[in-house]
Amino acid sequence: MTLEQEVIALRAENAALRAELAAALKRIAELEQGRRQRPSFVKANKPKETGPKKPRRKRKPEHNGARRRETPTKSEPHKLENCPDCGSHLYGQSVARRRQVIELPPPQPVEVTEHVVFKSWCPRCGRWHTPQLNLRGVVLGQGRLGVRLISLIAYLRTELRMTVRAIRNYLKAVHDLALSTGEIAEVLDQVREAGRPTLRGLREQMRRSPVVHADETGWREDGRGGYVWAFSTPEGPEAVRYFERDKSRSGQVAKRILSVTFKGILISDFFAGYNRYKGSHQRCWVHLLRDLHELKEEHAGDEPVLQWARDVRALYDEAKAALPGVKERTEQEREALYDNLVQRVQKLALPFARDKKHPCWALSKRLLRHQDELFLFVRVDGVPADNNLAERSLRPIVVIRKISGGTRSPAGSETRMALASLFATWRARDLNPFHACFNMLTGIA
Repeated sequence: MTLEQEVIALRAENAALRAELAAALKRIAELEQGRRQRPSFVKANKPKETGPKKPRRKRKPEHNGARRRETPTKSEPHKLENCPDCGSHLYGQSVARRRQVIELPPPQPVEVTEHVVFKSWCPRCGRWHTPQLNLRGVVLGQGRLGVRLISLIAYLRTELRMTVRAIRNYLKAVHDLALSTGEIAEVLDQVREAGRPTLRGLREQMRRSPVVHADETGWREDGRGGYVWAFSTPEGPEAVRYFERDKSRSGQVAKRILSVTFKGILISDFFAGYNRYKGSHQRCWVHLLRDLHELKEEHAGDEPVLQWARDVRALYDEAKAALPGVKERTEQEREALYDNLVQRVQKLALPFARDKKHPCWALSKRLLRHQDELFLFVRVDGVPADNNLAERSLRPIVVIRKISGGTRSPAGSETRMALASLFATWRARDLNPFHACFNMLTGIA
């Protein structure tokens, strides 16, 4: 190979290497660009702050206390008489530290008290005499179980949602008491009968309340469908939780339970059964907003529908934003705000109320039908815009239904609803349900 031929070959090889280098640099640039466009879920590496560290955020004073100590029921002293090093007698004593151990006493079997009634002969009258045995407040009727044991059974059944067989096993294992499932069911019926006066008082108190939340859920009885109607009053020492099972979901049931005595504000969802109530009514905005959200998901690409849903939500947000200053407003100012919101709802709903094919038709009809029941919480102080209280009150009933599947007889349903009403009311009043049941059975106010 001549010198010229070698130069030509080297130049060709150099050109090929330059081309490969350019391609490699281009690929590296592409990879670097893709690296900068990291996925949204990948967090960027932040350089450590070199400046002075921020002072540690202090906890709130209520969180700085030591662990809460219980009131001791007994105390065991531990002290040394002699020095462990030299054996000298120790003098002077002071408390070095304390340590609490919380434990249950050994399970005790039930206490069986036998009341022996003696009879005595009177020679003058010529007949036997026996003392009157008064066990009122100790047992129910002619039963053999004491009211404390009955209260425990009712508490386990209602508050802890235990099955009858589980209660039976618990009493046998812990307290060495053997009861049949039939006797336990009979005891629960006795609590229902003993609580009838209290239950009637709760129902009348609910009817006199200025605000009542209402809701319903399914409940099967002997395999047949039915419904539990729940009526709840606001939290506080006068709170009421009243449940009643009926085979119908008709509005006549709500009308019967509330009766003509109730003159307050009813808070409910948009179920048509509550339309029979002709008094003041507040519909639940949570249900309406949920339906608006579903409408937006079904028509995500339809901008007019999305804008209409946003406008309805904006009305609600505006009404909620005005609540902090409602107390300072006069009655005329509240009425003016209420009328303004109602008129704007009408303006939003009317364009779509006649076109059944429009996606907003159903909700527009609902807004027009209940326009006077959407913003009552702006006019009346203390009225919530949602029905969450009724939903929370029904939740234990729903859990019980999922565990048991319902009841087997009308008497069983009545017992379930009565105990649920009593225990839920005591819980809402911040009372100990077990002690409240015991006090009711013993007649203590």
